[in-house]
Amino acid sequence: MRLSGKVAVVTGGASGIGEAAVRRFVSEGAKVVIADINDHKGAELVAEIGDSVVYQHVDVTDEAEVEAMVAKAETTYGKLDILFNNAGIGSLNATDELSLEDWRKIMAINMDGVFLCAKHAIKAMKRAGGGSIINTASILGHVGQAQTGPYSASKGGVANFTRALAVEYAQEKIRVNAVCPGYTRTPLLEQLDDDMLQYLISLHPVNRLGEAEEIANAVLFLASDEASFITGENLLVDGGYTAR
Repeated sequence: MRLSGKVAVVTGGASGIGEAAVRRFVSEGAKVVIADINDHKGAELVAEIGDSVVYQHVDVTDEAEVEAMVAKAETTYGKLDILFNNAGIGSLNATDELSLEDWRKIMAINMDGVFLCAKHAIKAMKRAGGGSIINTASILGHVGQAQTGPYSASKGGVANFTRALAVEYAQEKIRVNAVCPGYTRTPLLEQLDDDMLQYLISLHPVNRLGEAEEIANAVLFLASDEASFITGENLLVDGGYTAR
């Protein structure tokens, strides 16, 4: 029970990698606030998992809602030890056809959201005497890919923001790391046609996509005391994608 007695918030926790992380955290003894905008899916998860979780609606670009999310953890479970800063969106657009509005939407969710959740989680973690933040970056924060300009830019920002926070809050006993997934089998990715899926599979030396549970395992490690000497790390969980 690597997270026994710990309290976590998981943004984007109602589906995909976030949902997998919620399940792993609970299996290791944590209490979890599932934070998402998908109220229906969030309620289903609470009904399925039971007393170890609560749901909180949160738009991560809205500071008041982020504050309420952190308050939910403290009022329900007494503290906040872990933030999995996972909410985000993707994009696939030619840069010369991308609107400024679309660019700003991606940056607002993928960068502003990470900043706001970290800001308010850090305040709670100071009250708790320390904690662990895990941000979701991406392989595309480390390598380039056509038609992913704003997504790649935002994830590169998350990767370096992670390093800066790690240095800034090390003396507060707050560790800050990021997980950088390769292409992972989630409901969003499974909407692609077979030809595109096969192409994405071919980019990974292990010749398959990742599974959400495999990313969640890495997040669990970074959240746990097993990673007590690790901070400022961007952990690539990518089936060898960036090793090519």
